[in-house]
Amino acid sequence: MLKIRQIYLLLMCFFVAAVSNAGVIVIEGNYQNKNIFIQNAFANSGVGFCTYEVSINGQVSTDEINSSAFEVDLSQYELEYGESVTVVIKHKNDDCFPKVINPEVLKPVPTFETTTIDISNTGMLQWTAVNEVSKLPYEIEQFKWNKWIKVGEVEGRGVPSTNEYYFQTTPVSGLNKFRVKQKGYIDKTRYTSSVSYTSLQPDITYVYVKKNQRIDFSEKTAYEIFDRYGNLLKTGFGKQIPLKNLSKDTYYMNYGNSTTSFKRR
Repeated sequence: MLKIRQIYLLLMCFFVAAVSNAGVIVIEGNYQNKNIFIQNAFANSGVGFCTYEVSINGQVSTDEINSSAFEVDLSQYELEYGESVTVVIKHKNDDCFPKVINPEVLKPVPTFETTTIDISNTGMLQWTAVNEVSKLPYEIEQFKWNKWIKVGEVEGRGVPSTNEYYFQTTPVSGLNKFRVKQKGYIDKTRYTSSVSYTSLQPDITYVYVKKNQRIDFSEKTAYEIFDRYGNLLKTGFGKQIPLKNLSKDTYYMNYGNSTTSFKRR
């Protein structure tokens, strides 16, 4: 008869062999009132299917998984909308992969609603939001140079209660217009309304310093330089732009609240 130690060692060998021939797929996200669909491959042995267990937040699913495709019904787990979900799919070996057809249903989506948004005459942007479900960053955009440009980011709290946020903007001369947005999976984006104020600070000016091959601004400013084909060559924030690495040509520049062109001579 085998001794207890020998039996234990044999059982451990069987366990290690089983684990080494198994694979795990984990998808995480937030419950969005939608179910998951899985395409289930045949096992390499030709008997049965690839997936042998699915669990949701540690609970083994009772859904029928022995078919070429099956649905994981998340509604039976009494999940709150926006609650964190971890789905673990165990399959027989690393050469046999089930495929999650719609993993995007657990991806975070912007759900916030703006109750207030305002900006002070010093450029302090403030907004209040409710009904946040996921922790998504808020992107602050400023309208200048005939387009919306991202100028900052604030991390969202992701809770449905009232959340108040602040962001100090950098004003340009004249009209300053801002909005806030959250981007979700693929093209799902939600915006606040825009707010604006007028700054009385003087216009930023510049000079082209041919001797040193650079642009000098009167004040620090955000800037962009494009070639004649619209390719962005330089972007940044500062009081000078070195131009020595640019060939002699005509270029287009955005700075402050202005758009202009200049020749690199």
